Amino acid sequence: MIERITSVHNPKIKNIVKLQQKSSERKKQNLIVIEGLRELDLAVRSGMILKSLFICTEIIPYEYIENELKSEIQSFEITKEVFEKIAYRGSTEGVIALAEPLVIQLNDLVLRKNPLIIVLESIEKPGNLGAILRTADAAKVDAVIICDPLTDIYNPNVIRSSIGCVFTNQVVACSSDETIVWLKEKGIKSYAAALTAKELYHETDFKGATAIVMGTEADGLTDKWLNGADEQIIIPMSGEIDSLNVSTSTAILVFEAMRQRNFYK
Repeated sequence: MIERITSVHNPKIKNIVKLQQKSSERKKQNLIVIEGLRELDLAVRSGMILKSLFICTEIIPYEYIENELKSEIQSFEITKEVFEKIAYRGSTEGVIALAEPLVIQLNDLVLRKNPLIIVLESIEKPGNLGAILRTADAAKVDAVIICDPLTDIYNPNVIRSSIGCVFTNQVVACSSDETIVWLKEKGIKSYAAALTAKELYHETDFKGATAIVMGTEADGLTDKWLNGADEQIIIPMSGEIDSLNVSTSTAILVFEAMRQRNFYK
């Protein structure tokens, strides 16, 4: 029989809240919080190890979780009040898990012969990162490399906004210096998106091994990437505002590369 938790003041519940709120706690405990059946399924399929499950049977029918309860994963039944305390979003299916995060290094990446990679410099907003991860999944890019990150890859809002695509992509966090060296070693040509560029993105050849490099919305790419990339490209704009949301810009460039590659057909 599994333990039933009825108090929001239970130490395990307090710890989940702490893990949700603090990146330092996630790193210290080597645990992340995953919410929702789809996200859990994608996490498990990616090889992530679940450590414990918190299940609200007032929300999810018991038959959906019987198999999990029979497994070796430590499981707890929680009340709806407790679930609402720890749920990051209100519309999930009554399941929250703690899991050990997967940590991938540059040299761990498995690449196709002609890889397509997204490189993000110092991305800050979890919602933008989540949207880019959805684009990466849709385009089936080889990897997403986050350089000098300002947000935790496993921030609950990244997991939520990516709809679990943080688990379907190969995602690496490292420094810009490491990435520039690695791209050159692998023979992958890097294209930096910049408002000062002259080369139009749709006139650029992305059919070879390609890394599309994106900066922040506020400041764009730093000189390190503007000077370190092989080429600079621009998305032409005709309106009063001279910049698109970084996730939108990334999608435009990635799917132009996909178009040139006949969508991998």
